[in-house]
Amino acid sequence: MSTTVDNLVDVLTGVCLLVGALMSLAAAIGLLRFPDLMSRMHAATKPQVLGLAMLLAAIGLQLRSWAVLPVLLVAWIFQLLTVPVSAHMVGRAGYRTKHRRPDLLSADELNAVVAAAAQDLAGDPDDDGAASRGADPGV
Repeated sequence: MSTTVDNLVDVLTGVCLLVGALMSLAAAIGLLRFPDLMSRMHAATKPQVLGLAMLLAAIGLQLRSWAVLPVLLVAWIFQLLTVPVSAHMVGRAGYRTKHRRPDLLSADELNAVVAAAAQDLAGDPDDDGAASRGADPGV
């Protein structure tokens, strides 16, 4: 009976390793092949997080210890928390430095915000921005 369970765990580990490796490979290929920054960010974040989850699941299955589960969960949660933030920051920096292709965007929701901020900066140099924030200038 235990050899059947061991074989099943080994097969599940192999499947998780294979899926995780394929997802990481897809992320690497997307980083090399996609045409613009926004597409590359998508390729770097989505499949990489799932690939890491599969690899961590394979480690957990193969080690067969409950003691390693919190460490694996912390590693995966750390990825879930940091990857979207870093992708957002890279995307905003790329947008502001014109590393984007507007012809590939289906909707550019940030354009109006950036144009309004640029107009505020180009406005009155003595103005502290209180009027644009809705504050009473007489106070």
